[in-house]
Amino acid sequence: MALVTGASSGIGRAFARRLAALGYDLIAVGRRRERLDALSAEFPDSEVRPVVADLGTDDGAAAVADLCGREAISLLVNNAGVAHYTSFTNLSAGKASELLHVKVVAPTMLARAVAPGMVARRGGTIINVSGMLAFGATAPLGQMPGRAVYVASLAHIIALSQALHEELKAQGLKVQALCPGIVATEFHERQGMDLSAIPRMSADDVVTASLRSLELGEVICAPGVERSGLLDAVFQASLSVFGAQSPHLAKRYQEP
Repeated sequence: MALVTGASSGIGRAFARRLAALGYDLIAVGRRRERLDALSAEFPDSEVRPVVADLGTDDGAAAVADLCGREAISLLVNNAGVAHYTSFTNLSAGKASELLHVKVVAPTMLARAVAPGMVARRGGTIINVSGMLAFGATAPLGQMPGRAVYVASLAHIIALSQALHEELKAQGLKVQALCPGIVATEFHERQGMDLSAIPRMSADDVVTASLRSLELGEVICAPGVERSGLLDAVFQASLSVFGAQSPHLAKRYQEP
């Protein structure tokens, strides 16, 4: 059985459709009942169970985490997303909390809930949807007013996925951080941004990349990056910095 969050639109809906077509029994989580029901109706010969939940709240995340702990889920897709692009000083506390719940708290708690069962069954897959902006914290803002909390949440997903891979790979689990770039979905429209003139990848191609990446044994899947060695170099550089630390104060910080 697979569970997909954010299944009512975009990448989540593309994942749900692909997995249902592949024969998975599916739990489709989203906030819009009518869209989830429509998704279920597309696959009358498959079990597609709609679950309405708002992962931007404690209660919503807890309800889906409880479901993850009770069901024999072999594939979890943590896809639900919200951006709230705005400057850090103008981001309301409510929107910041919602963003952090959807992109940090919920993926972490759902993975935590599903992992013990996967370990007991000696197999399972967790796909955590991040984004290429995780690598772009210092990229110029351009016309965007700000995105600090959103970018930080995507970076959390990558670090979480890498750490879970190291911890759980010996027990038969696969963990992936999926990092699409700009995708042709309604995601940006909900932020009031018109990107229709910009070349964008389809949600179906993102799903194709993710599933193929699992076959290749990748932990980080960047669907639009041709040179995978660039990703290797980024994370090797991070490990080099980690290994270069010393208990002695660096010379540049010592008194002149």
